[in-house]
Amino acid sequence: MASSKAVFDWLCIAGVAALAIAGECLIAAAMQKIGDLDNIRAVSGMPGAIKAVLTNPLFLVGALCMALNFFALLFTLSNVDLSLAAPATASLTYIGNAVAAKYFLRENVDKRRWLAASFVALGVVLISR
Repeated sequence: MASSKAVFDWLCIAGVAALAIAGECLIAAAMQKIGDLDNIRAVSGMPGAIKAVLTNPLFLVGALCMALNFFALLFTLSNVDLSLAAPATASLTYIGNAVAAKYFLRENVDKRRWLAASFVALGVVLISR
């Protein structure tokens, strides 16, 4: 049975990864919806491009998730060993982004990327033991 410290550590790590995945997925969806900023800037200048980004609700929620991710990471690093927290959050974020890209953003995630994500998952298992 896992100790309460180990459960707490993994909840912290999972929270950081979940906020990063949500933020990156939402910001990517927003930027896909907004389109090429160079085209917007060519038509309405830099203020138009900035307005297009800052008035997009997906972008704003994604940015909020990324801000919360930063503070969750600070909390995690104050409670979990860096040698576990850093690689585990990075690895879980990498895996989660592949899943989010496939199922939420409808991107074509090829076999090579799934294989890479599988190796990353194996690495997470190895560092957690």
